[in-house]
Amino acid sequence: MKITFDQIGTVFTEFKTREGMPIQSNGAKGVKGKIVLNEDLALGLNDLIDFSHIILIYYFHKSKGFELETKPFLDHQKRGVFSTRAPRRPNSIGISVVKLLAIEKNTLFIENVDLLNETPLLDIKPYIPEFDNHEVEKTGWIENKIQNLNSIKSDNRFV
Repeated sequence: MKITFDQIGTVFTEFKTREGMPIQSNGAKGVKGKIVLNEDLALGLNDLIDFSHIILIYYFHKSKGFELETKPFLDHQKRGVFSTRAPRRPNSIGISVVKLLAIEKNTLFIENVDLLNETPLLDIKPYIPEFDNHEVEKTGWIENKIQNLNSIKSDNRFV
């Protein structure tokens, strides 16, 4: 079965290349960007400003191909692609939780952005802690690697 999506907008950031970009939005504190939503969808932004954070679902437009085992940024060992958030995946779809600062017409101003400039946006959802925060028992291979999140930046390994 073939599934297709339409781009609903574009995310603009300071990151023209992958190198040096934060690898997760929690490692991008204070990094600002904006989303320009397709004008015909602006009515769908009603009430969104009442949320402090939003979930972005987007297309990794610069990622080509994938490997089922990959070396993630926070590790030196190959891991199964589905146990990582690597951009080179069978379907090049990414997610980020960002802070929503303001909305003007069809433009959203956001912070804690870990995306490449001109990333095609597929959807926006409100971040709701009661829905989205879960107590977890284990976090796999990443459990002892999180302390490096703010210092690890993107490099050319997924080009």
